[in-house]
Amino acid sequence: MRKSLLILALLTLGVYAQIPETQQLIVVTTKDWSTPNGTLQRYEHEGDHWHKVGKKIDIKLGRNGLGWGIGLHTTPKDAKIIKKEGDGKAPAGIFSLKQAFGYFPFVVDYPYEVYKATDHCVDDVNSKLYNKIVDSTKVDIDYKSKEHMRFPKDYYKYGIVVNHNHIDEAGAKKGAGSCIFIHIKSIPTAGCTVIREDEMKEIIQWLDEKKNPLLVQGTNKIVSSLMKEIK
Repeated sequence: MRKSLLILALLTLGVYAQIPETQQLIVVTTKDWSTPNGTLQRYEHEGDHWHKVGKKIDIKLGRNGLGWGIGLHTTPKDAKIIKKEGDGKAPAGIFSLKQAFGYFPFVVDYPYEVYKATDHCVDDVNSKLYNKIVDSTKVDIDYKSKEHMRFPKDYYKYGIVVNHNHIDEAGAKKGAGSCIFIHIKSIPTAGCTVIREDEMKEIIQWLDEKKNPLLVQGTNKIVSSLMKEIK
């Protein structure tokens, strides 16, 4: 039944000026707001319909489940679970994707950055650089908390930057959550969505910047509703 609702939503998409036309979707669904587990399915638009790409992937996300994030979607006025910095929740909603990244060069047809240990994602709410990825050797460091974009473990060996809360842009809301990625890991996270390395590489190789790929993430019920906001 849930699969039927999702496919129906994909075939009966609404038109909202806020969201760019897209031909690629990464759809992450969970059974409820508190679970740290879910599934990921890719879709591509061809002709007049969406079709599945690849197999469904088991994922982990925020250790405390989901909370409404800041993206391209319209957050319900009566929403009770809103993502905040440090809450251990992954953002629910519709999000554009920014650059892919990794520790080493990777020849793909999608923007890709090789990060160094001195590249930081700032999660200090008191910093002017909050929710920005910066080269720490080239900025005035006013932050006390950050994530290294390269470190001994392979968690960020390959990943994708999710545009939650205007990452690397003006307008990031202090305390609404920062540094959200899709990356490599096998256990629940502080707010990112994680998969295996081979799955991560396959998704990056599939992404096409010209097709404006989007991430749609939420509970089964919420995802069916969010689909109606997409062209």
